[in-house]
Amino acid sequence: MGLMDSLRAGLSGALNEAESAAVPTLISEALAHTQFGSLQGLIDHLQSGPLAQQVQSWVGPGSNLPISAEQIKQMLGNDKVRELATHLHLDPDKVADMLATHLPKTVEGAAQSGIVRAPQ
Repeated sequence: MGLMDSLRAGLSGALNEAESAAVPTLISEALAHTQFGSLQGLIDHLQSGPLAQQVQSWVGPGSNLPISAEQIKQMLGNDKVRELATHLHLDPDKVADMLATHLPKTVEGAAQSGIVRAPQ
């Protein structure tokens, strides 16, 4: 691997980290423009359905259970996913994928910071 390849790989890794770090803010800002109003509103909605066990794993101790893009679409519905996609300027499928990838860690971090609470 040459010097340019090393630099390219390092830059790519740094950009991926920066993008990942920005996702929680993007999710929160997009949710503020929806009926959920906030990350807590989304958590409460997801907790009320078949994803309660996943949500509890994100806000509680231990490892985070995964969620799929398909589960996101089923639980939120196509209209809400499209609404989030509009606010994020992304394709709805990309939004569902992004939420499936980043929502567990986003909720975990917000719970640890006291920004959200565990659903009752």
